[in-house]
Parts: sequence; C-alpha cells; structure tokens
Amino acid sequence: MLEKNIVTLLLFALTATAHAETVFVTLEKDNALAVVDPIAGKLIKTVPVGQRPRGIAISPDNKFLYVAVSDDNTIKIIDVETLKEVGKLPSGEDPETFALNPAGDTLYVSNEDDSLVTVIDIAKRKAIKQIKVGVEPEGITVSPDNRWLISASETTNMLHWIDTKTNAIVENTLVDPRPRAASFTADSQQLWVSSEMAGTLMVFDVKTRQLIKTISFNVTGVTNDKIQPVGVVIDKQRRRAYIALGPANRVAVVNAQTYELENVLLVGSRVWNLAFSPDEKHLYTTNGVSNDLSIVDLESQTVTKSIGVGTYPWGVAVKP
Repeated sequence: MLEKNIVTLLLFALTATAHAETVFVTLEKDNALAVVDPIAGKLIKTVPVGQRPRGIAISPDNKFLYVAVSDDNTIKIIDVETLKEVGKLPSGEDPETFALNPAGDTLYVSNEDDSLVTVIDIAKRKAIKQIKVGVEPEGITVSPDNRWLISASETTNMLHWIDTKTNAIVENTLVDPRPRAASFTADSQQLWVSSEMAGTLMVFDVKTRQLIKTISFNVTGVTNDKIQPVGVVIDKQRRRAYIALGPANRVAVVNAQTYELENVLLVGSRVWNLAFSPDEKHLYTTNGVSNDLSIVDLESQTVTKSIGVGTYPWGVAVKP
C-alpha cells in the first residue's frame, strides 16, 4: 500500500509539473511586471520594471522576457528565472508594441510618434534599420514562416507588408479605421486584423494579399460604440479566433473556418490583450480597467477565474 501511495504521489507531482506554467503581465500604471501562477489561480509577485511597460514577449527558448518600457524609451531584457534585468535594446522613441521573429534573433518595434518601425539585432543589441511607415504604427507581427513583417498604422488606416529579407515595404493595404492588432494563422496563410473604430475584424489571404472576409460584432446589451476590437489570437489548428473587444468587456469567439461569431465571453473591464496557455486549453486576458487577469477554459467556453494583478494590466506572455 505504501509503495502504491508513493507511486500515486509521484505521478501527481509529474502531472502537476508537466502542466505548470507562468503568466507575465505588464502593469502600465504600476511600472511593474506581475507574475501569476494560473494553475493555483493567484498572483505570485510584482517586480518593478521601468516606466510605463506595455508590450511583452518571451524568447523562443523561454529564457528571457522582452518588455517595452515606453517612457524609458527602451526594451528591457529580463531573465525569466531571476526576474532581473540583464540588458536593454535600442528601441527608438516611446516603444509600445513589438514583434519577435520565429528564430528569436530579430525584434521589430513600432515607434508611434515617429511613424517608424525599428529593426533590432538582438545578439548585437543594435538597431540595424528604421523603416518609414504610416502615421501611428502600433499593431505589428511576423509570419510564422518568417516571410512577412506586418505593421499596422492607426491614423493612416493601412497595413504595410514588409519583406523580412530586405526590410522594405512591398505593398500597402487600406483597412478599416484605426487598425490595432494583427495576427497570422500558424500556417502563415491568413492575416487577421482588428479595427478599433469600425468595430470590425478583417481576414486577408497572405498569398494574394486580398481581403477574404470582414467580420462585424453584434453583442446583446452592448452599444456599437463600446465594441472596439484590439488583441487577436488564433489557435494553431485554425479552429477558432479570439478577439478582445475593449470597452465591451468581452472576448468574441469566431469560427476560423466559417468566420461566424460563435460566442461572446464576458471578462473584465476594458480587455486589451490575449494569450493562450501552451496547450491552448486556456486563454488569458488582460483587463485594463478592472485591473485583473481573466482565465478562460476554452473547452467549456467559460471564465473560471479573475485574478487581481495591479493597475492597468496591458501585455501578457506565457512561459510553459
């Protein structure tokens, strides 16, 4: 019996370890990084990180966090284990959002005030190129096949298709007003772009760079002016897409094959950004006004937990 109990405990420990993960959230008003254990459903700690942190990403090897510290005009490199700053990247003025390439050796930064995208060689910690784009670039993403860099300019209402080999703009595409975020499907065949002012989401065929579908959101009990799509994520199998609807306080669930709205999930106030758990069984949302992180069980399509994290949670990244 004792041996059986020991085996059971070991299996339990191994299972818990296998599913362990950590969620990192930037706190724009607290100038800090929140560290959350989503399995236990609690805030572990907050760590000072610099003035007005927003964009965040984790390196492909899960060893480093990159945090855009807007008012310090830099992107800080944080060791994931120690949570200590180990370096800085020359991001240009007022970095807010950025994208890592799949290899994790190049970082692309949106410089809203200067209408630029700054290209950074991470190993050299050096800016190697600045690309002139439209007015107020914010949404930025790299295709999984590393073919395209997309920069979305909010005031110009335009997508810039940038060749990652040459860092040159190949084509510009007009989109609905105030594009906020862009996300590729895992197969690099589609690009999904949210429009904050129009309350829409546009799906593009990457090969032809032509519009496939424009999706609108009608939410019972919510006026159209509150529906302001921002963050977008799509699961790896391209079954569903999840879109943060900003002050509507909801996440839209869209069938990624038919483009039909399947569900609307009530989360916290002013939902900004989203991230999947590594197994894509959960979704984490940052809710800027209610100052919390929502955990969504994607199988049951229900919010299972809201965790207070600090003031104005903005960006979110997950470590397996």
